[in-house]
Amino acid sequence: MKTKTTKRLILPALLMAANSLFAEPLFLEKDSLRFGFIKLTDCAPLVIAKEKGFFADEGIRAEVIAQPNWKTLLDNVINGDLDGAHMLSGQPIAATIGIGTQADVVTAFTMDLNGNAITVSNAIWREMQQNDFALNVDQPEHPIRADALKPVVQRYLDEGRKLQMGMVFPVSTHNYELRYWLAAAGIHPGMYTRADVGGRTDAEVELSVTPPPLMPATLESGNISGYCVGEPWNQAAVARGIGVPVTTNYDIWKNNPEKVLGVTKAWAEDNPNTHIAVVKALIRAGKWLDETDAEGNFVNREEACRILSRDNYVGADFDIIKNSMTGYFYFQRTDKREMPDFNVFFNYHATFPWYSDGIWFLTQMRRWGQIPDAKPAEWYLETARQVYLP
Repeated sequence: MKTKTTKRLILPALLMAANSLFAEPLFLEKDSLRFGFIKLTDCAPLVIAKEKGFFADEGIRAEVIAQPNWKTLLDNVINGDLDGAHMLSGQPIAATIGIGTQADVVTAFTMDLNGNAITVSNAIWREMQQNDFALNVDQPEHPIRADALKPVVQRYLDEGRKLQMGMVFPVSTHNYELRYWLAAAGIHPGMYTRADVGGRTDAEVELSVTPPPLMPATLESGNISGYCVGEPWNQAAVARGIGVPVTTNYDIWKNNPEKVLGVTKAWAEDNPNTHIAVVKALIRAGKWLDETDAEGNFVNREEACRILSRDNYVGADFDIIKNSMTGYFYFQRTDKREMPDFNVFFNYHATFPWYSDGIWFLTQMRRWGQIPDAKPAEWYLETARQVYLP
């Protein structure tokens, strides 16, 4: 999707950004800022920019404030209670075109790549192992498809009920990744229609929204039998012995965009220098997070995990956050695998807001019925250009 024209623009843009990192501080239209986040490890750029003084270096006094769920976070950016936020990549696009809340929201910065997984309950995992004996080992081959889940789904349907799975928000990568994983095995995850904003029309598996930190408890209670969420809430299921991650989104779409810095279009227009200063600080935070030594080992990730483990940030145990953020990922207690790119905050041009990423989200919204009417091809690029500010 990334065109040659777009690629030719990257180097000058990156050089300008790199030069600006060492320029004199800008005159800020606003120097006291409030940023929202959800308790996930990929809020790290915001947290690190504050805790390591990168915001302060730009003359910004920043508050970084936890929000209870993605809808509240978006609403608080739109109503001005927050200056900006750690947003799902799909949220600025969806708001701009009027899916759910309508508002002009833009992004100039992608916070991270990858970072999600799909986890199933122990009971569902045992049934999947019975359906595919290759899974009944301590370290099964990965990625694990949903083929072994299909007979389980059919059993539920034969009993007059539907398997319940959780995702974090209707326009999240988690929703689209979970739908892709199910559909690739011939399991219908349902369609959105004008009358069905829950996306359950013709569904063989019902997907519902659960805030990320509540996923493990909701799984343990039996209200859902699996979920797609960001970390550390898959590792929390492993640590508590209540679920098994079966695949990561790195295996579904390598180096996919996950979160962005979202601000309203009006805020960006009113505070252009402040916006640049925020992005500069976040770029430095991403670079700090991805720094490695000569052997390729992360230099700062353990420190980042300790900071994130504080109650006012992610609030999960240090060891649980560390299990996915320091170059490894636990699928089971017996199945620890190297996965250095599970979280990417700077490498691979991670911070660049690609138009092609925006187009992908729009095509998924169209695929699953959230955009109910066909659009000409040029509409997708035009819409991405309204939202993404490279």
